[in-house]
Amino acid sequence: MYTPEEELIYHDHGYGQIHSHPHDHEHGEGHGHTHSHTETKAVLNRLSRAIGHLESVKRMVENGRDCTEVLVQLAAVRSALNSTAKVILKDHIEHCLEDSDPSQLQALNEAIDKFMT
Repeated sequence: MYTPEEELIYHDHGYGQIHSHPHDHEHGEGHGHTHSHTETKAVLNRLSRAIGHLESVKRMVENGRDCTEVLVQLAAVRSALNSTAKVILKDHIEHCLEDSDPSQLQALNEAIDKFMT
């Protein structure tokens, strides 16, 4: 079991074998502060729904559903994740960049670049 201070890291070893374990060591630059946001519950709810939706898509593939149906549902999952990312980004800007130093802005820009690719 992990504590709230830890985050779960998911590893995909291929062949459908995905597992998680607690990850509690220090991150590099940009993770030196704790995150206390107003939208945490909303983000967790959105992620739970997206996970459930993705599991449904997986079952569609396992059951041999039409590829076009699967693609439409994958697009819906991607859209749900994109809107969740917007909530996280807005919340981060409102709560973490108040006294922003250049390194925080650079870290945010790098995160946005990684998300957008």
